[in-house]
Amino acid sequence: MKKVLLFMLMAVFIISITLTGCGQSAAPSAGQTTAKEEAKPAEQSKAEQPKAEESKKENSASADTKSIVYWNSWGGDSQKWDTWRVGEFLKDNPGYKVETVYVQPDGGIQNGKLLAAIAGGTPPDVVCSSTPIPLYGYAAQGSLENWDKYVDELGFSEKDVFPGFVPLMKYKGHTYLMPQDSNVIMLYMNNKMFRDAGLDPNNAPKTIDELDALAEKLSVVKNGKIERFGFIPWVDSGGDDDPFLWPWLFGAKICDPDNNKILIADDAMANVYRWMGKYAQKYNPTKIKSFVSGFGGLFTPDHPFMTGKLAMTVVGNWFTNALRIYAPKVEYTVAKIPTPPGGRAGATIYHTNVFVIPKGAKNLDTVAKFFKYVTSPKINANNYDVWRSIPVIDKQFDDVSWTKKGDPIYKIERELANSPDSGHPGLVSVSSQLQSELNALRDDVIYNNKDPMPLLQALQTKMQAEMDKIK
Repeated sequence: MKKVLLFMLMAVFIISITLTGCGQSAAPSAGQTTAKEEAKPAEQSKAEQPKAEESKKENSASADTKSIVYWNSWGGDSQKWDTWRVGEFLKDNPGYKVETVYVQPDGGIQNGKLLAAIAGGTPPDVVCSSTPIPLYGYAAQGSLENWDKYVDELGFSEKDVFPGFVPLMKYKGHTYLMPQDSNVIMLYMNNKMFRDAGLDPNNAPKTIDELDALAEKLSVVKNGKIERFGFIPWVDSGGDDDPFLWPWLFGAKICDPDNNKILIADDAMANVYRWMGKYAQKYNPTKIKSFVSGFGGLFTPDHPFMTGKLAMTVVGNWFTNALRIYAPKVEYTVAKIPTPPGGRAGATIYHTNVFVIPKGAKNLDTVAKFFKYVTSPKINANNYDVWRSIPVIDKQFDDVSWTKKGDPIYKIERELANSPDSGHPGLVSVSSQLQSELNALRDDVIYNNKDPMPLLQALQTKMQAEMDKIK
């Protein structure tokens, strides 16, 4: 049954390609490692077929138990950091070999490449990616090996990690996803814009009503033309980047993994989209869409928070490094994201980088040794320094440079990480599809002024049927 399911899933993923993911860290390149770009698509001429067979051999786990094939999804400076840490592992562990393959996007997880390798009997030994939600679906669908034998040895047992990481790591009592590090989502406020509007950025909003009031005061509309927005709920991590963020903070359940249920047709979910709809109707959804279309990405100098077009936004701790690089003169303050009554106050959602072992991988002992080394505090130290990313074990915070310096942003991150309400929402076998469907539903509410509840009821029925197919 699992083999049939793998082939079905492979076909679905190849037909429906989704682009996701971003790099995690940067550091000087050092050490020696074999790095390869991803293989070309399977459609090859006869002349290329021998090369394809050779590539299969290279991509499969080596007969040498000290050799592993490692797929990662890091590009740019993050790839340099990853090359550096692999090099450090090889330097400190003579006789071991690591073949690193850079596979876009997100380690081949959402476009069928990894499933194709698993189904073809040539999986890598280990994969690292910043997209844990679809990988949880892999675990539910039987496409991953578990880490059970190594969990205690690696120091990631339930008693060690923050409680919000246990549901991500485990499926039906077995550990399939091992965290490298994580990130938290926060509210960023542009201090100059606050002061220009007569507001105090140190008096951060704690409720949605307070956030809305500030957004109105910070928005500038002249002669019907939008010059600046105080806040747009569906921008950055509040939008396509993570459609579970606002539902989680508004108190929605989203799902019940233990009973295999989708739970999105409730008032908490509907209130998220009603709230967004009010923003859209107040400022005209067509004008907002036109305004937003000119925005640059998080790692560009024309991101609206950097250019004075957006006074507040919700995004992860990695944005502090983007601001350092592209807008060093922008003064900003960071706070916990506001919530409505009945919401998860003082909480966040985690964005976690994880390692997984594909089904059929070999040399698991070497994989465990490799994972333990490249995620150790001494190797992750630079990762934390550059991106303000966080350990998944509280006591490790004490050794991070930001903690030692008394950094106020990192203090907030630690508080958020320790919240019992922080977590990884939407962990079910169809999470990736559910995320895409919720983005489409949100747009229907924003741009077509639809009532969200009937849409949510229909989507719940649809997604429950999809989940019931996976046993």
